[in-house]
Amino acid sequence: MVKRQQQKTGVGTIVPPVMVSNKCIYALRAVFELSLRNAATPVRTQDIASAQGIPQRFLEIILAELSHTGIVYSRRGNNGGYALSRPADQITVAEVIDYVQGHQRRFGFVGATSVTVGDHAFSEMWKKVSDAISGIYDNTTFADVVDQEAARRKAYVPNYAI
Repeated sequence: MVKRQQQKTGVGTIVPPVMVSNKCIYALRAVFELSLRNAATPVRTQDIASAQGIPQRFLEIILAELSHTGIVYSRRGNNGGYALSRPADQITVAEVIDYVQGHQRRFGFVGATSVTVGDHAFSEMWKKVSDAISGIYDNTTFADVVDQEAARRKAYVPNYAI
């Protein structure tokens, strides 16, 4: 994640769209892994962690938080773990991002006033970028992401020539 210096301008702050946090990326990867497996039985956290390269303890915290949203559910015991609460085609990327980071943190805040020449112009540009990003997040389900991954893997032909 690239840290950006925020420029103060009057009442608000005008910043470009915010990138997703590492925690959010881990949450997206966890939901992706559950979608990819499309398992009827819950998947153990250590299996998700190793498949997606997520620290297991951090993943457990994230999944516990996501279970409060209705995105995933947990089952205890020997056959326990986590599974999707709904089909992958009914869970959007936006739902996960909004829960982990909050809707307002998706893009940054566009200030209401400005004191520097150009603030209004950039404010409008950032709003257009934010709207475009929002449209992608809102209209992309985890089934779409799994399908994209499958298509990429199918099209990939390894080159073993030395």
